[in-house]
Amino acid sequence: MGEIAFYNDKFVGIDDKVVPIQERAHQFGDGIYEVVRVYGGKVFLLEEHLERFRKSADAIDLTFPFSLEKMKEIILEGLSRSEMEEAEIYFQLTRGISPRQHHYPGVPAVFSMTVRNARPLGDKNKGAAAIVLEDERWLNCYIKSLNLLPNIMAKQKAVSKNCGEAIFARDGIVTEGSSSNVFAVKDGVIYTHPATKRILHGITRAKVFELAAQEHIPMKEEEFDVAFLKNADEAFFTSTGVEVMPIHTIDDTKMPEEKPISNKLAEAYENLYKLKV
Repeated sequence: MGEIAFYNDKFVGIDDKVVPIQERAHQFGDGIYEVVRVYGGKVFLLEEHLERFRKSADAIDLTFPFSLEKMKEIILEGLSRSEMEEAEIYFQLTRGISPRQHHYPGVPAVFSMTVRNARPLGDKNKGAAAIVLEDERWLNCYIKSLNLLPNIMAKQKAVSKNCGEAIFARDGIVTEGSSSNVFAVKDGVIYTHPATKRILHGITRAKVFELAAQEHIPMKEEEFDVAFLKNADEAFFTSTGVEVMPIHTIDDTKMPEEKPISNKLAEAYENLYKLKV
């Protein structure tokens, strides 16, 4: 069948006009979302994404219209209907449909989903370029909310400079990327920002911790500044969409060409999902 969508209570065509004008997501960005990757017809790390989805809902007082198990059934049915082997599944929950008002309206939440073709991963051997921007977002970045205006503006600045990512820094401290978590490698140790409210607690980020432990590579959740990042032996970022992507340039700083740890983790992550196929 190909790409497919689900809105509220039924499966629909990917281009069907189904979102009401008074949908809270449309008017306020009042909701949460997740993106999961499909490899070889199987959803990767779905349970982990659903658990983060639940935590985001709790953080904004959003009540599920049905159970997580029911959501999982809808997601898997959507994938089955699509008959796609390689895909990205986006799902979101909003506070519902109501005349516009700022306070919670007391209407049922709305679940929706799309199953689409997977975006290209990018060339991991080449890596990606990045720019550093001031982190001007709100202080609850651990919530995977629909309010992504600062992120998309940062991403656009990166794209306009032919870069793959924008790296946020708050008061000189590196937090994360516009759509990723950021890591620096120095003297064989991997560093990344602690999992506070100021960053998204990435699912791929968590898997990198597991893979690093398996490879006996030490990791530290420790704040570091932009100078430390630019003087690192290696740097990489992670997300569901790019997996583990080495960084070859940050602003005007050329990173070392040798990337043994980044490459090892990228390969280990690939092997992880290939085992599930």
